[in-house]
Parts: sequence; structure tokens; C-alpha cells
Amino acid sequence: MNIHSIIPARGGSKGVRNKNIIDFCGKPLIAWTVEQCLSSKYVSHVWVTSNSQEILDVAEKYGAKTIRRPDDISGDLASSESAWMHAIEVIQKDTEVDLVLAPQVTSPLREVKDIDNAIELFQKEKYDSMFSASMAEDLFFWEESNTGVVGSVNYDYKNRKRRQDFKEQIIENGSFYLFKPEVIQSNDNRFGGKVGFSKMEFWKMFEIDNAEDLRMCSALMKEFLIKE
Repeated sequence: MNIHSIIPARGGSKGVRNKNIIDFCGKPLIAWTVEQCLSSKYVSHVWVTSNSQEILDVAEKYGAKTIRRPDDISGDLASSESAWMHAIEVIQKDTEVDLVLAPQVTSPLREVKDIDNAIELFQKEKYDSMFSASMAEDLFFWEESNTGVVGSVNYDYKNRKRRQDFKEQIIENGSFYLFKPEVIQSNDNRFGGKVGFSKMEFWKMFEIDNAEDLRMCSALMKEFLIKE
């Protein structure tokens, strides 16, 4: 099976300057995701798609193949779907794509086993698309309406259960996605057909959007994942 990892990494980040290639625990942030995918026993090819030559050069240095993303799908409003579909179109000119692994650069708190376990589950259960998930048993969500009224979302506050009786919640953590190319090509969406999820530890759900996230994820990486 030809499994291609396609990693979108747009230039011009706003929250953290040069976020995708900023130093993170001793190497560029994007390097962690590239190396994790390269280390998977199932991933055939690892690609980085970007509108930034600087990002592409760094990705290539760490072993990824690169695709130059057109400017018209690289703006602030551009979707990840548009980057994935463009990359798939480019790749399919030369080779088959049976399955796409789509990890997020800004979610470096993952292990190779997370990727491999997900691929194994995807194939076993014959899914068409999948997301990585963190599980929570005691998160109580509220939302505020346009009129300023707040209400509980995932439980009835008038009949509050004990924490141990609370139903486990599935959180789409954004670390990575798996999907067949025909799913995204026909739906313009990463999800379609039979959708599944693959569990990860709760602390792996945190991603880097600002300087505070960078410090927190760095501390978690050093505590749990970097072997001294």
C-alpha cells in the first residue's frame, strides 16, 4: 500500500513568527513531524507542501520531499483541504496514492507508535477517514448565545452527574488525519465514508499557536518524549 504523508506548512504565520521552522527543543519545529513520519513502518513517502522556499529547504534537509504550493491556496483563508488536494494531484502524476497521512506541524507531541497504531486500526476496521483523538471523562462545556445567555453543552447542569458517571468525550485533537484520496477529492473534506478515530494520551492534544503554547509544549516534550 502506498501511504503518503502530506504535511502542510504555510509561510507567514501571525501568532509566532516563522512558527513552522522556529527552534523547538533543539531543531526546527517541522523537523519533528517529518522525522516521525519517516520513522513510521507504514509510510512510503513524506511530503511537505508550502508557499515558503525557506520552509521547503528546511523540510528537505530533514528528509522530506517538497511541493511548492501555489499562492492562490496559500492565503490566510486557505483551507488545509486545498493544500492536500493540490499535493495529491501533483503526487498522482508519478505514483499511486492509496492513503494519506496528514499530520499537523504545530502538534509535535506525538510518537511514531501513534501513527502506526492509527494506520493499523484504519486498515483493520476498513475506515475511509480517521482523526487522532484525546479522551476526556470530566470536561464540562458551556457556550454563550448571541444574546449573552450561557448554557451547558455536553451535560445537563440541572441533573449534574458524578465525574465517574460522566460519559467519556472524544476530542478531535488535530495531531493528524488519515483519509483515502477519493474521500477528499469527492467531498472537498477530510472526512467522508466510514469515519473512525485513534486514541492518544490527553497531553498530546496541545498545539502551538502562540509563545505561551511554545513554552508549554516544549516542557511537555522534554518531560515525556525526549530521551536523555
